Amino acid sequence: MNSRAFIAAGSIAVMAASSGPATAREAFGDDVASRTQALALLQTLNADLLSHPSATLTLERWCGDHGLAGEAKIVANRVKGQDKPLPAADRDTLGIGPDEPVRYRRVRLSCGSHVLSEADNWYVPSRLTAEMNRILDSTDQPFGKVVQALHFRRQTISADLLWSPLPKGWEMEAPLPAAHPGPLAIPHEVLRHRAVLYTEANQPFSLVVETYTADVLAFGKR
Repeated sequence: MNSRAFIAAGSIAVMAASSGPATAREAFGDDVASRTQALALLQTLNADLLSHPSATLTLERWCGDHGLAGEAKIVANRVKGQDKPLPAADRDTLGIGPDEPVRYRRVRLSCGSHVLSEADNWYVPSRLTAEMNRILDSTDQPFGKVVQALHFRRQTISADLLWSPLPKGWEMEAPLPAAHPGPLAIPHEVLRHRAVLYTEANQPFSLVVETYTADVLAFGKR
């Protein structure tokens, strides 16, 4: 079997196994086999996020399935003092006029000691209940859990892989990376989603930009 056929077969095997509980693991090495596993896992997480409305609940499942913490519970830690105005063009995205109040939240979503995601969230408070707004204003609870009663759906605008363990065209004739001793260097930001959340009545109420970190792979290779 040539190396590219091995990569393709390995990707399928890793994706099929990724939903099971993690066993003892070691850090990803800087070799083709480890790079293949890392790529397959990122693609699996990306597909999972794209197929579910709540990134928070998806990360919670990911954390539990891969043994990232003793308790698979996502905790939102708000980052205060870094407010960002909603870009003017995105008022059209949310279907609001220039004077409609918009609130901003920046949070880090963690499972155990691992920060899995850093998210910017602009939302329209008039489209939430008073109790939801109170909780969002006064606690660090994850946005997706707070607004769950809206039975919202998520429309992804973009999903970008910020880092690929294998070069573009690896499946064709692009040269594969040479192996090196030591762990694989994974950048802090690996995946970014931009999405709009809609109520059950199809009314947009939130714009989110979620950046997923290297910690989503912290359980290591098989």
